[in-house]
Amino acid sequence: MKVEDFDYNLPEELIAQTPLEKRDFSRLLVLDKKTGEIEHRHFYDILDYLEKGDTLVLNDTKVLPARLIGEKEETHAIIEILLLKNIDKDDWECLVKPARRIKVGTIVSFGNGKLKAKCIAEKEEGIRHFTLIYNGILLEILEELGTMPLPPYIHEKLNDQTRYQTVYAKEVGSAAAPTAGLHFTNELLDKIKQKGVNIAYITLHVGLGTFRPVSVEKVEDHEMHSEYYQMTKEVARLLTETKKNKHKIIAVGTTSTRTLETIMTKYNEFKECNGWTNIFIYPGYEFKAIDNLITNFHLPKSTLVMLVSALAGQKNILNAYKIAVNEKYRFFSFGDAMLIK
Repeated sequence: MKVEDFDYNLPEELIAQTPLEKRDFSRLLVLDKKTGEIEHRHFYDILDYLEKGDTLVLNDTKVLPARLIGEKEETHAIIEILLLKNIDKDDWECLVKPARRIKVGTIVSFGNGKLKAKCIAEKEEGIRHFTLIYNGILLEILEELGTMPLPPYIHEKLNDQTRYQTVYAKEVGSAAAPTAGLHFTNELLDKIKQKGVNIAYITLHVGLGTFRPVSVEKVEDHEMHSEYYQMTKEVARLLTETKKNKHKIIAVGTTSTRTLETIMTKYNEFKECNGWTNIFIYPGYEFKAIDNLITNFHLPKSTLVMLVSALAGQKNILNAYKIAVNEKYRFFSFGDAMLIK
């Protein structure tokens, strides 16, 4: 299977640069995975596609203000560091620009020395490991010195940092937002609960894979980076009941999907657990956990386009994307949504 098979033409002006004023006023393309039929709705219409007894699964990860601009202590060269993964205590895996300037022993200073990062290991693809040096609480320091790590295709400044967080974000640890969840408001979630739909929260901390394009020719040769996930006993019980009662599990986002599918693949049941996943879902994969998926429109040739193609069929997805382009839907992180039912 070739990566090229998941390409599509996207005019640059359709890449959303800023979030809509009202989260749930984004458009919603509804795709029937069996027939390929398409409906055009708005996100607040999601209620029409959820039934009493269904379970909606949300990823409650919270994005770190993990983008830091500092300078090398020796030369004062400007260095950008993106915190990706907490390895151990104050040791972090980071994406660095320009990485060639950072060797083992190099110290980068932020906020006039309020935070320092000492390089302890050099890795490939611009990755370095750092020990962070500071006094106080790291999260508070990051909130003062850092900014949201917006994807490289967003060029506009984000005036309200909370718009790159879901309204239910809780567990700090992501390098990017689980963007399918950005469309939900607290009011919409209340309406969903009132309808008798269960809401379950799992956690997957979004990491390096979000920033990495697929650089191989054959899909099967691509390697995913691992990301941390966790599920509670209560959520496992609720999902088990949902399946048993033949109701639907609707994953919000590819991160929720990957978490649920990882757990079912590993244990053949939903259970309280945590761990690291590098699951790669592409056409040919048999879904074990989810029935439907709420997601955004993804980058051409990305692993996420492959995942939605595995669920709805490559032809259906590429046709839906072509129609979305023609209908001028907004794409990517701050863009519109798709429901695969």
